[in-house]
Amino acid sequence: ATHRRVLFEGAQGVMLDIDHGTYPFVTSSNTVAGQAATGAGTGPTEIGFVLGITKAYTTRVGSGPFPTEDLGDDGENMGQRGREFGTVTGRKRRCGWFDTVMVRQAGHMSGITGMALTKLDVLDGFKTLKLCIGYQIEGSDTTIDYFPSTPELQTACRPVYEELPGWSEPTFGTRDWAALPNNAVRYIRRLEELTNMEVTVVSTGPERDDTILIKDPFEV
Repeated sequence: ATHRRVLFEGAQGVMLDIDHGTYPFVTSSNTVAGQAATGAGTGPTEIGFVLGITKAYTTRVGSGPFPTEDLGDDGENMGQRGREFGTVTGRKRRCGWFDTVMVRQAGHMSGITGMALTKLDVLDGFKTLKLCIGYQIEGSDTTIDYFPSTPELQTACRPVYEELPGWSEPTFGTRDWAALPNNAVRYIRRLEELTNMEVTVVSTGPERDDTILIKDPFEV
């Protein structure tokens, strides 16, 4: 038989996984990448490249722990610019800064090979950008570099931020890596360092072609 490449596409974020997510604020099934093999009836060794899709900031629909949620103007701006409303429910998404701890953990659980970083253009014009690099447990002096498994500790997590300078130049619709502002490149590179995953795709707008393909997953 002719060998063909097949793309499995999953819905829902890793942290909504019924076993490994922010229980009880989860969906009703497994959402980690390994579930694709189980659901499709193929072995895990047949899966080659796992592309994890994440926004350049963090969002959540509905209730549940969200350490980096920004309830001020920055979070509101992200929601307005990114048109953050639930695809199915239509509910307004909660918005906040990129959580490198949670994304790193999601990468480990799903065996993510590379990241597709979407909606970079939503961050255009922010003077300062924040990256969550750890959590302070509320009511104690404890700082941790992982997202805990119990609801009590998850709720008690307060973000520890690293700040980076933003960029004023528009990235909307950019399709060439060399055309990105220096601070945007710096932001992406720092994300890679903190999550231990490389960014292989960057999207800068809603159109299919508003994409910078750094490494083609189908050619790996």
